[in-house]
This record gives sequence, C-alpha cells and structure tokens, in this order.
Amino acid sequence: MPAHDWRTVHRGYDCSGLRGIVQMLCFLVGICSIFERPPALSFSLQRSSSNGGDVALNEESGPLTGLSGRERVIAAKFAEGMTYREIGEALFIAPSTVRTHLAAIYRKLDIRSKVALATLLGDHRDATHPPSQTEQPSADRSGPPILAVLPVNILSSGEHWNRFADGMAADLIADLARYPDIAVIARQTMNSYKGRGEDARSIGRELNADYLLEATLQAREQRLRICVQLVDAHTGIDLWTSRYDRSAEDLFAVQDMVTENVVNVLASCCGRLARLRRDVVRRKPPASLRAYDYYLLGVEQHNLYTRSSHAEAVRLLSRAVELDPSLARAWTVLGLAHAVAVINAFTTDPSAAKEKWRSCLERALALDTGDTHARICLAEVRALQGDLDATEREYDLALAAAPNDSDTLALLAGGRTFVTGDPRNGYELAKRAIRLNPYVPWYYSMLGRSSFVVGLQRESLAAFAQAPSDSPATLLFQAMAHAMLGEAPQAIEIADRLAREFPDLSAEGFITSYPVTNPPAVAAIREGARRAGLS
Repeated sequence: MPAHDWRTVHRGYDCSGLRGIVQMLCFLVGICSIFERPPALSFSLQRSSSNGGDVALNEESGPLTGLSGRERVIAAKFAEGMTYREIGEALFIAPSTVRTHLAAIYRKLDIRSKVALATLLGDHRDATHPPSQTEQPSADRSGPPILAVLPVNILSSGEHWNRFADGMAADLIADLARYPDIAVIARQTMNSYKGRGEDARSIGRELNADYLLEATLQAREQRLRICVQLVDAHTGIDLWTSRYDRSAEDLFAVQDMVTENVVNVLASCCGRLARLRRDVVRRKPPASLRAYDYYLLGVEQHNLYTRSSHAEAVRLLSRAVELDPSLARAWTVLGLAHAVAVINAFTTDPSAAKEKWRSCLERALALDTGDTHARICLAEVRALQGDLDATEREYDLALAAAPNDSDTLALLAGGRTFVTGDPRNGYELAKRAIRLNPYVPWYYSMLGRSSFVVGLQRESLAAFAQAPSDSPATLLFQAMAHAMLGEAPQAIEIADRLAREFPDLSAEGFITSYPVTNPPAVAAIREGARRAGLS
C-alpha cells in the first residue's frame, strides 16, 4: 500500500459559488438530494477546479434519453441496490411514488428486472464514461479503503452549532477508526481544510483517500436536519446518502444516534464500504489477488450461510491466512465459518471442525486482543467445554468494549439467547443491532431465533423473512415457529425440505453444537421440534 498523508480534510460548500447557492436553496425546499451522484447515473458533473465555481449538469445521449431527470436518479439508485424506502428518504418522496416511477422506467426501457436495469446502466456508463487513469484506484491496490471524514458543513448561524458539528465529526472519526477494515485519516489537520471549496477529486488526490464522508447541518427553531453522504474520492460521485430529522432538544442524543447509525451502516461486516471494496476486488485479475482481497471475498461468502457458500468461504479465507498469517480478522471469520459448519451440519467431521473453530479464534485473539467478534465466538467454545463462567465473562468484556457495534451486538444476541444470560436480553440486543444497521441479513436470523425463544413466534417468522433464506438453521426455526402457531401445513413443508436437503441437521444437533445451554432456550427448541415433528 502506498504511503499516506494521515490528515483530516474538510470540504464545505462554498456558498459564494453557484453550486453552493443552489444546494442551500435545495435544502430550504427539501430537495437537496437531487444532487446525489450514484455510480450508474448517466449525467456528467462538470466542476471548476478548486474555487467552488459553477457546475453544469449535462444530460447525455443514449438509451436513457427517454427518461426524465428524476427517473434517471431513481433508476440509478434502484440498480445499485437501494430499496423503495431508502430511495424515498433520499429524494424526499413516498415509497409508492418510487414504485410508480420504476414502473414507468421499466416500460420506457423495455426491461423487466433490476438485473436488466443495472446491466443497461452499467453498460451505458462504461461506454460513455470510461474512467481516466487518474480517476481509477490503483489496479494492484489492496488493503482497507482509506476514508477522510470531513468536518460538518453548517448552514445555520450560532457558535453552539459549530461546537456540535466539531463534536460529531470527531465522534465519527474516532468510532470509524476502531474498525480494522477501514483506514481513517486523522483529524489533526481538519481545520486546514475548513472553508476551502475544493471538489472531492482534488481532496482525494491530495490525501490519497478512496472515499470522503461529508455532512451538512441545518437548524430551524427546535428541529435539526443532518444530511450525510459518502463520496467516491476518485470520481466525485455520491455513493450513499442519509438524512436525519430530529428534535434539537437533546443534542447529545442526536449526535450519538447519527454517529452510531452512520458508522454501523458504513463499517459493519456487510457495510457499504466493504461492499464497495469487494466490487473493486472483483474487477481484479485472479492472479493479482492478495490476502486482504481473499478475506473480503471470503466474508461475503460466509454471510450467505449455504453449504456451497460455506465451502467457498473456507477456501478463500484459508488462502488469505496462507498469504498473510498475521491477518487477524481473516482468522476470526475462518473460525466463524468452521462454527457455522458445525451448527448447520455442513461437515461430516464435527469434532475436527470444532477444533478448527477453536484454533482459528485463539490465533485471531493472539494477533488482536481487541477483536470482540473472536472473543464472543471463542466464549462459545468455552461453553462447549463446559466453562459457562468464562463464557459469561467474555460476553461482558465484549459488550463493554463495543457497546455500539452492531456486529458485536448481533453476535451477543445469539449468545445471550442460547448460551448464558436472559433470552429477553438477547432479543433486545438483536433489535438494537438492527436499529443501528437494518441492512444486514444475518442480524435478522439472530432476531428470529431470539424471538422464537421468548415466545414471539409471529415476530420470529417476520424476522426470518429477511434472513438468509437457504440457511438450514433458519429453516429449522421457521418450521418450529409455524408449528407453535398451529400452522401445520407450513411446518410440514419446511420439515420435508430439511429432511431432503439437510438430513444430518436436527434440533438436538443444534442444541449440542451451538451450544444451547440456557434452560429456557433448550425447552423452547425441544417443544418446537416436537410439535413440528423434528424430534
């Protein structure tokens, strides 16, 4: 990885220029996010160099000429994976309006799926805007993405708003810097960029950053609006945006809420930055992949929770630690993968898999004692060995070390539900993880399992509807929840599928391998299995 100038930067909007004036007006009328620049959007944004000068937004020719400007924005956002609700929040319109626009887009483009839309937009972008050499990340670049968190741009007067904005930027930097998969530029030089109207690409080149995190703050009476966007530092394109409208009565609560949400959405195992980095890795020639690249691809496969994805995850992660034995988080996820094999009956030799589970996590913690994910999963190995006191201590240490990390909270939800502690606490931890980051499917698996144990069967099924659908453990709990609700046909259908596709998985096997030692959880699973005919 090239050497970096570890500095913090700031790019405020220069309100003396046309773009700054237009953006401020857009905030006032509630349409600021029309300036968003998703990757597939077929517009060119022309900026003057660094003086905050005029901006021209030019429509291009091609297959998208029949779409309106708003339809182009919606098409790009939907193709990149945003939901109706996310698009509606970004553009200040109702989800039903998004659905109406998409129906018109599909009709005009004569397509019938999101895949077709993404392909069309991607092909058009590549044909009309091949990235220049200076705008492309280095082809052989590997390692965590480099992120510059800019000071918050304030659109309201008052010294207290300056203090609030500085505090929020500092919190974002500090919390993001705790994640080993992100290299965050320090904030010591943040003031050197205050008030400078440079564009994203200029800042990116100067700092050698991959992404910039920008935010704007607007206050009116007792209401506060904060808009946050992640910008590609190579192209100036907005990759993600979110808006927070809150009461200004408790500013510390607002600051904590915004910081926690942004950090978890960007930095969690399935966060935006990980997904963006994996997209870069997938474009590399296979022969050029390095340890960190294999790790990123392995995490993606691990989180699918199927038999085939598990085998691929183990292959990729094993290659990562072979290339770099000091990559602690690769050892952690490899240990988790072996645990998944045991719990879901993916292995014919559970004893060997348990030993690999233990050894990988011990290796991870030897390299990084602060890895809360490894600590939680090794605690469950201790439970398998019968040392529940050690498990309890490790859970407490993990929660104290990362009380606002959604991945940690979701893992702890399973432990508190199944191993030791109050299952109701596990249920609350799963809900909190999802509040912090609602976009990670396996969090819903944890919520579904904990809901089942505390007797909320309908909520359990609703959660599993958003979880990895082909996971054997998900199917097991779905069958039991239907049975507990008296929905025999659904329970029988899922039980038959389990018998066909996963004949080695059983409720008792799940209890033994997780391990489920919490008496309320053991009782709930055995009763659900009995009613579903899975005993």
